[in-house]
Amino acid sequence: MIVASLPKHSTKKIILSSLLVVTVFVLIFSPFFGSTPLALKDIFSATEGKRELDIFWQMRVPRVILAFCAGAIFSMSGMVFQAIFRNPLVSPFTLGVSAGASLGASIYIASGFSFYLLGLSGLSIFSLLGAGFSIILVWFLAQLPATRSMTKLLLAGVVISFFFMSLILFIQYLSGLYQSFRITRWLMGSIYVFGYEEVSQVFPLAIVGLLIIWYFAQELNLLTTGEEIALSRGVDVHGLVKVLFFLISLMIGSIVSVCGPVAFVGIMVPHMGRLMVGTDHRYLTMTTFLFGGIFLVVCDTLARTIIAPAEIPVGIITAILGGPFFFWLLFEQRKG
Repeated sequence: MIVASLPKHSTKKIILSSLLVVTVFVLIFSPFFGSTPLALKDIFSATEGKRELDIFWQMRVPRVILAFCAGAIFSMSGMVFQAIFRNPLVSPFTLGVSAGASLGASIYIASGFSFYLLGLSGLSIFSLLGAGFSIILVWFLAQLPATRSMTKLLLAGVVISFFFMSLILFIQYLSGLYQSFRITRWLMGSIYVFGYEEVSQVFPLAIVGLLIIWYFAQELNLLTTGEEIALSRGVDVHGLVKVLFFLISLMIGSIVSVCGPVAFVGIMVPHMGRLMVGTDHRYLTMTTFLFGGIFLVVCDTLARTIIAPAEIPVGIITAILGGPFFFWLLFEQRKG
């Protein structure tokens, strides 16, 4: 059971308002930081076609927006899965969607393909196909008569995830040095973008996901108390889990196909959100959305400034933060 303090409604509204202000602040000022710091005068005094202007509008701004969307999607997905399975250690990657997307990307890189279709890169297409195959496989295993329960759905996801990761290692072993390096670098999770094509694909999905999850906030509150209680209150648990499972899988598959599997965000941020506003998903959903976006934007800003002019994959930063967080979570669970 997930336990957290329960602030008053007025306090929750103040926290949400503060997060909104911080979000605006972070989105405005983050593009100015990077391997090449930019000042306001560099942007406003630059003429069309100047390097500073292109860096700011074609690289920094879309990268910050994409990082915010990715952080929001990972965080909301973790929040939903933790509520459905009533397990604080469940992450968006637990059900094998990330592993499926990673397997698809690894096959694409190892094969040496290079193509675009309908505005999507071959890497994104193979990642989405891998995520889709993983969704279908996990759901099929969960619907077998002997395994029809949310616990077995979780178990099926874990099994599929480990199996796909073993296939990725096998592909890496058979690949050449260059392909193996590309696969490893992609699995670290990085946010590299030029232009707004990826942003236009991910941003609507993040907003739609937020609205749908917020719509089911009360049902998620009941589900965290147990399946039996939720059923007694009129919640269609099977239908709700089905809708949210496929929604989260679509969101995770789409964002992983763009920036790779950025680890630990979906575990850490929902717990931080509960510390701020409690367990009521009417407030927690928006808190997780905003704080998750802020968190990954800050991590990505650090990733491109710590050893500038070189960049660190943002997945390394989140993984470094995830280790100490697990220790903290372990001690908190023991206290509980």
